[in-house]
Order: sequence, then C-alpha cells, then structure tokens
Amino acid sequence: MGVKVCVFSSVHDALDQRIFHKECRSFVRAGHHVTLIARHSRAEVLNGVRIIPLNRSGRVSRIFRMGWQIYRKALTEKADVYHFHDPELIGVGLMLRLNGKKVVYDVHEDVPQDLLHKFYLPKWLRYPMSWLAKAIEALAAHSLSAVVVVTPSIAERFAKHTKNVVMVRNFAVLEEFPSHAAIPWNDRDPVVIFLGSMSRNRGIRELVEAIELVPESLNPKLRLLGPFSMPELLPELESLPGWVRTENLGETQDRKRIGETLDHVSAGVVTIHPIPQLMVSYPIKMFEYMAAGIPIIASDFPIWRKLIEEAACGLLVNPLEPREISAAIGYILSHPIEAELMGRNGRMAMETRFNWAHEEHALLGLYDQLCAPLPRRERGSRRREQSEADLPVEGS
Repeated sequence: MGVKVCVFSSVHDALDQRIFHKECRSFVRAGHHVTLIARHSRAEVLNGVRIIPLNRSGRVSRIFRMGWQIYRKALTEKADVYHFHDPELIGVGLMLRLNGKKVVYDVHEDVPQDLLHKFYLPKWLRYPMSWLAKAIEALAAHSLSAVVVVTPSIAERFAKHTKNVVMVRNFAVLEEFPSHAAIPWNDRDPVVIFLGSMSRNRGIRELVEAIELVPESLNPKLRLLGPFSMPELLPELESLPGWVRTENLGETQDRKRIGETLDHVSAGVVTIHPIPQLMVSYPIKMFEYMAAGIPIIASDFPIWRKLIEEAACGLLVNPLEPREISAAIGYILSHPIEAELMGRNGRMAMETRFNWAHEEHALLGLYDQLCAPLPRRERGSRRREQSEADLPVEGS
C-alpha cells in the first residue's frame, strides 16, 4: 500500500526534471500518493502528481515569505513523508520535524562551495556565508530523517553528520530517448549543442569563440538550448565573431523537444570551468547526450575523465582553451565513423549503468525504510515510552 508523499520547493519550477519527471513520477509508479508544492501556473493533476502552485517571487521575498506559505500548505497535507529540495527551506523542514513528521532533504549542489563563487555576493561575505551554510546543513543532517545527495563528494560531507545518506544521481531517463528514434548518422547536421543553463562558469563564451575557429569547410554550427542565467551575457556573446555560427533556440521544459533536438546533432558539449564544486558534479546534460547516442566533448576533470574513458564515448578538452575545444569539434565533424561509435558506446553505457532506473531503486529503497512498520517489540517499547512520558513529573 502506498504512502502519502509531499514534495516541495521554492526555487525550482514544478516540472523540474529531477523533482517532477524523475522523483515524483517514480513515487507514483511505486503506488505512492504524491503532492508537489512548487512554482506553477495553476493547480492540476499531472501524471498522477497533484500540483499545488506557488507564485514566482524575488529572492528576498522567496526566502522570508514563501517558506511560511509552504509550511502551512505542507502541514495541511498530513503526509507520511515530506521531501524538500532547497537549502533555504531547511527551517521549514526542521519545523515539520518538530511536528513529528518524517522529512527528507534533497541536496542538488554543494552549497558551501557554491557560495564561494556567487558573483552577486561581495567577496568578503562569501567565506562567512559558506561557513554558515555548512553549519546549517550539518544541523539539518543531525535532525532530519534522511538526506538524499547527487554526488559522492556531497555524500561524504553529510556522512559525517548522519548515517542516513542516500546517493540518487541525476542520470537520464532512457524512455525519453528511444534508440529507434535516432536519425542515421549521415543525415545529422554538422552541429554541436550546449544544453542547459548558460553562464560564464559553464564555459559558454569559450564555446562561441571555439565555433568560430572550426574550419569553414565543415560548415559547423553551435546550438544553444536553455536559459541565460546572467541577462548581460547574451549581448556579450552576440558581439563575438562566432555568433554568426550560433543558433540560440531559447529555453524549453518540453522533454520531447529536447530529445528531438539531440537526435539531429553530431555532439554534445559540457565544457564547464574548473571550479571545485563543478569539477565533482555529474551534469545531467552529460548523461542526456549519452542517452541520445551522441559523443561528448567535456572538460578534462578527473571524475569525468574516468567515466568518458571507460565508456569510450567522447573527447576531453581544457575548457578554458577555445582552440582545444575547436579541435575537438573539428575532429567529431570530420570523423563520422569514429563519432558514431562514440555515440553508440555512450548509449550502451547508459542502458547498462548510468540510467535513472538504478537511481529510482535507491530512492524507493529509502522510502521503504522510512515507512516500514516497526517490529511488534519496538512498537510496544514506543508505547511504553509514550505512556511514561504522559505521567506527571514528581514535584510538579
């Protein structure tokens, strides 16, 4: 029999890939009753998930007002487990815990490390904020029912504070990339794609510079699909010579469109800058490229090198060197047989090792553990403890 799960986020949209398409839909498939409180245009039931919408708001309003709004909505759900996704909602999670609820904190990023590189924070404030975030997350780990993490390095940090840490990596959902839908390699466009949020740290400027250096005889193009996290970045890129070879497809949350777009390109690029918390991350776009059967051009980081070399599914480059990125793009476009083989190898690795089905098993296993009925002896012990707690204290 399924349990009632309440998932909530103040930062992410309701249809976020990890939150909705992976975790919530996994809960539904397991027979659980799922409510999602997040930013959305209207209240509706989608794929078995009941969505309670939140309005969009600025960062300050979101932190100080939306948390209380979410807490009240979540409490009325009377769920068996509460699952939240943002560090700014730790206070909400702790209040629910004080109400006797089972609460799971889903950690998408290494927040203390991430704060050290936030461009909108003054440099003198970054280290104190990082220390404070680490202390708050340690408190949360001690107090909450469980912590779900996306990478081994984050798991290692939280394991110092709680035994109940489960790694659920951001691997792709294979069903979104059916292998039979792939276009024959000779019919693909001479295009490399960057999928996801665009910023300087994600190497988008170097990509536009690199595409301009690829020989014109290869007719190369760079496609961008995703939002710009920094508004001033787009005009800066449009002023570069390589922009004439760049197609900006804009932002989309349509999973079908993403799959169809990847079917037409020759390689996927993930040339993130060497920033500590990014170097140990597992970008979802990397696994989506593999699932789509296209080769990867990736930053030469140790954790990525191991994955890509073992799977033989791509090329590694220095993300700060446009000429090196350009050479990798040129190789892919001028060696179709080798490129197709890399793509096939990546798809095979996804089918056997790096797909969401494995991570779903770990996530649902955690919920089985959290919601398992207590053994009879332990239930009796808990009742005795409760009865003793209700007795009047001597001298009161």
